[in-house]
This record gives sequence, structure tokens and C-alpha cells, in this order.
Amino acid sequence: MSQKQLKEAFISNLNGTSLLEISAGLSLPPLCLLCRGLLLILYHLHHGKPVSSRKYSLLLDFLVLVSPLVFSCTVLSPIIFFIPVILAAFCAGIFSKIYSQTKREARAPFGQIVKEFQKARLDPECIPAITVFRVYVNVLTSISILAVDFPQYPRRYAKAETYGTGAMDLGVGAFIFGNALVCPEVRQKPHRTQPRFSSLARQVFSVWPLIALGVGRLLSVKSIEYHEHTSEYGVHWNFFFTLALVRLAASLLLAIFPKHKAWLVALAVAVLYQLLLSTTSLKTFILHGSDGRGSRLGFLDANREGLFSLFGYLAIYLASVQVGLWLLQRRSSVRGWLEALGGLALAMLVLWVLLQLCQAWTEPVSRRTANLPFCTWVLAHCLLLLGFFVLTDLSLVFTKLLVKGSSVPCCWKVVQPPDSREKQGMEAERVGRQDKLSQLCLISAINKNQLLFFLLANVMTGAVNILIDTIHSKAAFTLCILHLYMFFNCLIMYILHARNIVLKFW
Repeated sequence: MSQKQLKEAFISNLNGTSLLEISAGLSLPPLCLLCRGLLLILYHLHHGKPVSSRKYSLLLDFLVLVSPLVFSCTVLSPIIFFIPVILAAFCAGIFSKIYSQTKREARAPFGQIVKEFQKARLDPECIPAITVFRVYVNVLTSISILAVDFPQYPRRYAKAETYGTGAMDLGVGAFIFGNALVCPEVRQKPHRTQPRFSSLARQVFSVWPLIALGVGRLLSVKSIEYHEHTSEYGVHWNFFFTLALVRLAASLLLAIFPKHKAWLVALAVAVLYQLLLSTTSLKTFILHGSDGRGSRLGFLDANREGLFSLFGYLAIYLASVQVGLWLLQRRSSVRGWLEALGGLALAMLVLWVLLQLCQAWTEPVSRRTANLPFCTWVLAHCLLLLGFFVLTDLSLVFTKLLVKGSSVPCCWKVVQPPDSREKQGMEAERVGRQDKLSQLCLISAINKNQLLFFLLANVMTGAVNILIDTIHSKAAFTLCILHLYMFFNCLIMYILHARNIVLKFW
């Protein structure tokens, strides 16, 4: 077998992992974020000021926010269920140290702190959990697309061939989910009246870079004979095309139907598509081709997975629009977000029940067809991760109330009602410090150039695969390559952010 055939076989015919293992993995990014925030608050408690060095800030962010994820999906994957416990214990230890070291005369009784916490007002214009969700989906995707070519990346985490729940299967759906959370239909102010098809016109203009990237990827992959997993999207299709067409189709539907009923449209699309899969020969065609033997004759046959899975991804996108609209409802207090957490938990529970029923009555989860169980599974896990991030933010808000003046980048700002000019001045000074600190945040840096980060990761992945025999790499070498690859990508984003450069011209 040639090197190309070996690599294709290495990522093919896989069956995924358990839902429980994926859930355990999803708890790691919020715990890393919590750990970073607590360390910054502890530093402020000891030094009376935030970390002011950009070099040390980048190093801390990379070592705490990114590096643990690289280890957890490679050499530490056999103990994936213990890693969240270890991280949670470490965070608990830091919090205990912060609580014990705050001056007793300045520290109110714990019960009073809890009451103040529940009444605390948060900046309603910013929801950090959405930003962090989108950035971490990008980071996890970037790690996985290269790590999957190394033997240290468990095969059960890679994309399943036909049925199954691999971590990378979830990543594709989560990318769609994250894009929908900030789409124009969600960000549009409720009181503003705009032409009905204005969002569609904006999307037509904004998706051309995705189509250009899709064409560029297609030409480059074919020209250098890069290894491909054909049953993933087809012969000519790729994820850039899927993302572009889903955004266009969703904008068209949301221009026709009320956007606050997006979940009903999503349900209708997913159910009708599943009925077609279950009652017609469509599923057989997607899985086995027009001749039943995996033929790839003609454009439709050659790209059947990419074309027909659009219906499932469209349903995920529309449901995510509903989630985004619900999250952006004006909540200005901690108590309001605690209630929102309960709403997320209830929605997730309903989706888990639906997932079990769908798998029992229809078929298992299949990313290849993007069937109803796949849509339900993606939405349930995305809400789980989003809920984890909201809980992390609230935990950091509580800790910041213990250490007055402390701040954490990409975390909620506590807005105190100004009772006097003195308080107004203190508030302005505090917000200024937070804004300055946010410039030192890796999450903010990646968030500013997310598409560039994803594109750079794809280009670097291709370069590494061309230059290195990844399949036969040793563990130490694999970890070095993955860390250098991620650090280089993060460093580029960090430099662009420090210079306030956003490479977006459409």
C-alpha cells in the first residue's frame, strides 16, 4: 500500500466511542477555563494587580487552556474519566486558598457573599460563554484534524464510518451550532425593523470566502494527491461547501418563517428528512451508491454524503438559532442566569430522552447521513458544553466578589449600581483594567480571527502530513509536533490581536 492508501485506511472503518466518554471530554475545556481564571485571581490577590506581561499571559493561557486538551486526546486518553476529577480537585484547592487568604476583616460571612452573588448585576451586552464555546470548538477541531493522523490519537475518537459517535463527529455538528449562535438573525436587535430578506442578502455576500476556501481545498487536495476519507463528504465536497450552503438555506427559511419559531422549522426539516431515510431508498443510496456497491458515477452519486447531509446540518443550524435568541434575552443578574442554567439543563434532558427514543425507533447516530438521532445528539452535547461554560463564568464571578478589583478576561463583568461619583470612578477604573487585560487573552485573540485560525490549522495539518510519516510516530515526537503546531497557530492569532488586526474583508 502507498503512503496515501495507508493514511486513508488509518482513518476509515471506525465505530466511535460512548456518549459517556464524550461527555467526560467535554467537561475538560470549562475546567481548564476555570483553572486559568482562579490562577489569575490568586495572582491578583498576592500582587494586587493583574498579569501585565504579554509573554507570560500567552504562556499561561497556552499551558492551561490548550495543552491539557492535547494530552487528554493522546497519551492521557486511557484515563480520560479521571482527568476531570483531577482538574476539579485542583480548582477546588485554588479556590480554597483564595478564600482562606482574603483578609478576615475584609471578608464578609459566606452566607452574605452568596446573597450578594445572587443579586449581582452582570453586563447584559456580553455573554462570554458564547464566545468561549465557539473558540473552544475551533481549538478542539484544530487539535483533532492533525492528531487523528497519529497513532496516539485513539481510533474511537475519530469520525465513525457509518454509525457511531466519535468525538470528531460531534465537532462537525458543534461547528455548525457555534456559527448559528452569532448569525445575523440572532444578532439583529429586536426593535429594529429591516427588510425581510436583508439577512439573506448579507449571507450571500458573506459566504463567498467559504466557497472560495472550499474550491481552494478541493484543487489543492486533488493536485497533490492528499489522502482523503471519501465517505465523509464525497469526492468533490468538503465542509466549507456544507457550511456555506447551510447558512444560505437557513437565511432563506428564516426570511420566510418567523425566527422565533426556528425550532419548529428545525424539527420539521429533521423529521421529514428522517422519514425519507426510513421509508424510501434514500439511505441505501447514501450509504451504498446508485448501484449498491459504492459507485461514484456522476456528481450526485460522487458527493451524496455531503449533499444529503445538508438537511441534517440545516436542522442543527436552525435549532441553534433558537438557542442563540433565547440566550440573548436580556438577563442582567446572576439569579437570572442561574434560572437560565436550569432551562439549559431541562432542554438537555429532553434531548437525551429523545435521543434514546430516536435510536430505539429509527436507527443509531450517523454523521454520514446526518439523521435525526445525529441532530439530537449534537444539540444535546452542545447544550451540555454551553451549560458548563455558563456555570464556569458564574463560578468566576463568585470568586471575583471575594477578591475586590480582580478581573478575568473573557468572563462576565460585574456591574455595580453607581451610588456616588466615587463609585463611578472606581467602576470606570475597574472596567478600564478589564478591557486592558482582555487584550492579553488567547481566547479573545482567536475569537477575532476564527476563520483564519481554522484555515491556518488546515494548511499546517496538510504541511505536517506531507513532511512527516505520522502513522509511525512515537509518543514523545507526536506531543512535540502537536504542541508546536498549536502554539504556532495561537501565536499568530495573539500577535494579530495585540496589533488589533482583523483579517476580514467581506
